[in-house]
Amino acid sequence: MLNQLHDELKIAMKAGDKAAMTGLRNIIGKLKTSQIDKGDPLTKEDALKILKSAAKQLRESVEQYKKGGRDDLAEKELFELSLLDKYLPEQLSESKIREIVKKTVQVSGAESMQDMGRIMGMLMKELAESADGKLVQQIVREKLS
Repeated sequence: MLNQLHDELKIAMKAGDKAAMTGLRNIIGKLKTSQIDKGDPLTKEDALKILKSAAKQLRESVEQYKKGGRDDLAEKELFELSLLDKYLPEQLSESKIREIVKKTVQVSGAESMQDMGRIMGMLMKELAESADGKLVQQIVREKLS
């Protein structure tokens, strides 16, 4: 993954695309920092976990910037997020997540909020890389309430 990012950075440098260069350097920096902390080369799963965490931080930053009326900063973060999204697994739509939650609740026999932990554990094993945990949690709460 780092090789892909470096190749993309070279292309951005040749094109003089400063926004892309900055975003790609940020992403590469996060991966390299984690690799140094770990002391070993990152596995694909490690890299995806780091990128997913970075994407979550960027989404939260965008929300905060928009609330604060800083659309210029929000746009920069959205651009970096778009660069990151190329390397993340495709996210499921809310309707698909609702369908999976409904099936899981029916199969498990869950009936109340007391079953939420068990249901979330089952769902996140299946949806960990393809769905936002907060959204899954919200849908499970709605279903069990």
